Amino acid sequence: MNEMSKCPVMHGSVTTPVAGTKNMDWWPNQLNLDILRQHDQKSNPLGADFDYRKLVKSLDVNALKADLKKVMADSQDWWPADYGHYGPFFIRMTWHAAGTYRTGDGRGGGGTGAQRFAPLNSWPDNGNLDKARRLLWPIKQKYGNKLSWADLLIMAGNVAIEDMGGPNLGTALGRDDIWHPEKDIYWGAEDEWLGDKRYGGTRQDLENPLAAVQMGLIYVNPEGPNGNPDPLLSAQDIRETFGRMAMNDVETFALVAGGHTFGKAHGNGPADAVGAEPEGAGIEAQGFGWESTHGSGKGVDTITSGIEGPWTSNPTQWDMGYLNLLYKYDWALTKSPAGAHIWHPVDIDEADMAPEVDGSGKVMPMMTTADMALKEDPIYREIGDRFVNDPEAFGQAFAEAWFKLLHRDMGPKTNYAAGDFPKTDFIWQDPIPEGRTLSAGEVSAIKDAVKASGLSLQEMVETAWASASSYRNSDKRGGANGARIRLAPQNNWAANKPDQLAKVLGVYEGIASANNASIADVIVIGGAAGVEMASGVEVAVSTGRGDATQDATDQDSFAYLEPRADGFRNYSEKEFAVSPEEMMLDKAQLLDLTPVEMTALVGGLRSMGISATGEGVWSDGQSLNNAWFSTLLDMSVAWKATGYNSYEASDRKTGEAVRKGSRIDLVFGSNSELRAIAEVYAQDDNNDKFVQDFIAAWTKVMDLDRFDLRG
Repeated sequence: MNEMSKCPVMHGSVTTPVAGTKNMDWWPNQLNLDILRQHDQKSNPLGADFDYRKLVKSLDVNALKADLKKVMADSQDWWPADYGHYGPFFIRMTWHAAGTYRTGDGRGGGGTGAQRFAPLNSWPDNGNLDKARRLLWPIKQKYGNKLSWADLLIMAGNVAIEDMGGPNLGTALGRDDIWHPEKDIYWGAEDEWLGDKRYGGTRQDLENPLAAVQMGLIYVNPEGPNGNPDPLLSAQDIRETFGRMAMNDVETFALVAGGHTFGKAHGNGPADAVGAEPEGAGIEAQGFGWESTHGSGKGVDTITSGIEGPWTSNPTQWDMGYLNLLYKYDWALTKSPAGAHIWHPVDIDEADMAPEVDGSGKVMPMMTTADMALKEDPIYREIGDRFVNDPEAFGQAFAEAWFKLLHRDMGPKTNYAAGDFPKTDFIWQDPIPEGRTLSAGEVSAIKDAVKASGLSLQEMVETAWASASSYRNSDKRGGANGARIRLAPQNNWAANKPDQLAKVLGVYEGIASANNASIADVIVIGGAAGVEMASGVEVAVSTGRGDATQDATDQDSFAYLEPRADGFRNYSEKEFAVSPEEMMLDKAQLLDLTPVEMTALVGGLRSMGISATGEGVWSDGQSLNNAWFSTLLDMSVAWKATGYNSYEASDRKTGEAVRKGSRIDLVFGSNSELRAIAEVYAQDDNNDKFVQDFIAAWTKVMDLDRFDLRG
């Protein structure tokens, strides 16, 4: 008898593979709905009624900043501060929290406090940052619910820059914590740290939406591509990865140069002296990782990246030391005590030597291959030469790029609940003029005007959906507010049917003008009018949306929001390697939908005739009812594939073809979890429930970007 069979209980809580196979082991192609169920209230110890945005507004920001500065100057024996100041350590922590953001899907970033959890808490690039978070625990303990971990991890780095004399634009607060790792974020297919299966044929063919060159890195390998110390190849990696988190060449240069003005890298010993990461360490380690047996394991003996040495002569002071050193000297390739490629200056002046971290003497400053890229790449070098001659411009560029790095995933400024942030509007914040709240009578009049306009029900509904469903909850961008669907690039997206869209917007512009309303509000009211026509049920509409301008729209950045596939509309740009139903789940997650809401929306949209291919429309498309679900579950027909994403149902008795559907349509009958929901909606006694659920989910999508309504 094996040991497992001796146990008197079933092993539902066992986490290791010996517990037996899981559903996904038996059926690996099973559609996994878990990303639509993450972050529910069961995992949140603060409860459903907790309102962080309200509490953080009462936070004494100045007192918090003062306390953070005290922590930075209070070196602890268990993890001594380099140069007596934890500032550079906190900057690295903050950077590595925010720096996981990527434009491809808007996921990552510092907006959730995810650095507390795997994989981020155990990434090689985050070595020893577990100590930084422990240093901050007394601050979190003191301020409690008024200060989220997410906000604290971001603010600490900002205050550190300020305390060391660096340029800073302040910190916006209002980031809610999560309580378990995100299941929706794809970090890469590699099965080993620093693997790079994410490439195609060339170094520039990096898998989307990833924004790091190798598993476990924030951006690039500081030693160069795959450890190859080639500055020009490193520059290519830097440009590609920083571009994927919305930074141009100037912003990229400023961030790297400004960030490396502070602190040092640690590799003062053999790499094999370092123990397991936090998630791999024993229970007695209590979440500490990377325990080192080299010397004291800390201070001058610390091993983190393997790279060893400071970048400047004054590692805790903002100055021009980094650029002055980089461009002043020729640099020779050498290796750190840990065996990592680093560069040392040739014939350095004594005045440019740096202090040892414990003040015991002088050490040679160093540069990484990534730093040498700023010297050797002609575009970066031109930027650097300009900054050397204009330190003020350098400081301003760093401050603005740093602020963008820390806030890129927060969305519009309406999400800034508190803090000491500037009033300046940046284009990457997607600014929208304030709109006018309409009275119930005005909304009713606009509905009547839309209904009498000659537009079809489908045109009303589809335009509203196309506008609102551009929203991404990952970085709080897109949505109906601003009516950017009428602006480039959204007005030319194939999924939005540009010709039809132009026709509808032409009608709406006239209605908006006649009623002193924003086009954004009219688009949403028009969608509600269409749903009312189909259901006979009044649909409430929030108003007060404004109309964004083209000049305040970052077209390049918004291009990432284009739907390559939208299962809700049965739209797909082409055949993808990922199945249509998986892409629908991704879209649903970005829209912050539950499995039930997703099911109701697809069934309702099809019943109203919304399908880019015409597949899945099994009625005249004029009525919002549960007939789509009862038709889906009809056992008098048999389905067969007629193409990659095309299926045909034939009468089982006559063989006559009676309807067509896509994988998106059929998955609600084939997947057992989704079928369970569809069966509820198909019941004779649940038509009214379905209509109510659809309208609730529809209204939720229309209001996803109405952060201003939260207070």
